[in-house]
Amino acid sequence: MPGILYIIATPIGNLEDITYRAVRILGEVDLVAAEDTRHTRKLLSRYGITKPLTSYFDHNKSLKGEYLLTRLHDGQSVALVTDAGTPCISDPGYQLVRDAVSEGILVVPVPGPSAFVAALSAAGLPTDAFVFEGFLPTRGKRRLEKLANLKGEQRVVIFYEAPGRLQAALADMREVLGDRHVVVARELTKIHEEFVRGRVSFVAEHFAAVDVKGEVVILVAPAPAPATPGEGELKDLLRHYLRRSDISFKDAVKRVSVELDISRAQVYEMALKLKNDDESVGFEKR
Repeated sequence: MPGILYIIATPIGNLEDITYRAVRILGEVDLVAAEDTRHTRKLLSRYGITKPLTSYFDHNKSLKGEYLLTRLHDGQSVALVTDAGTPCISDPGYQLVRDAVSEGILVVPVPGPSAFVAALSAAGLPTDAFVFEGFLPTRGKRRLEKLANLKGEQRVVIFYEAPGRLQAALADMREVLGDRHVVVARELTKIHEEFVRGRVSFVAEHFAAVDVKGEVVILVAPAPAPATPGEGELKDLLRHYLRRSDISFKDAVKRVSVELDISRAQVYEMALKLKNDDESVGFEKR
């Protein structure tokens, strides 16, 4: 029987943020595949775990993935960990999980810390709907395009960012999104943990005087809801088109629906009311 591939979340800063289950399984598996073996060895040492370690990261994932699959097919169990947080979330691991599943190997998640979830929980922004976009593009043009595509997003948008690119990212956000409310969280669970909340301009000014270190999470408030046309505006535009002899009732409804960006059913219902009230609107039935 093949072994089991465990996807184990590890602390994002504070080493106490690890589950009892994670510690137990790390002590039971035959091999630990780590993004940085030196980093993971410190974590294992903290909990008295002595296990063989092998590296698994972006630049060796193809070759090392084959090695790990071979070990799994030989009946050995493997734990996949990253430097911090949950594997496969903006970290290596997706390809290994995909290949293991396709080859009939059992993949078991061992949940725990995740930087963007921790940041969202304490940000003070709506949490009922959000979208995680990972790292922003490093190049300015692509970053602007990415932000432009998300400008109207009605959910909280969450990004990871490198500390050295934070100011550039905030500048592009202000240019594309306007002076939107944002939250920047950094050094989560560590001694210098910090949340800065406010308009993009305020947050950018704060970090301009700070030597930013550690992984950064940026949370952007939802875009303002588009203004809904009032009943008066709807009636006025409908009257305008319904009085015209060169436009049919159906076309009038269609034009108003497009111009005001509201459902055709809503416009049709109002048009019927106006059409049946000749005296008040001053046009003939057609």
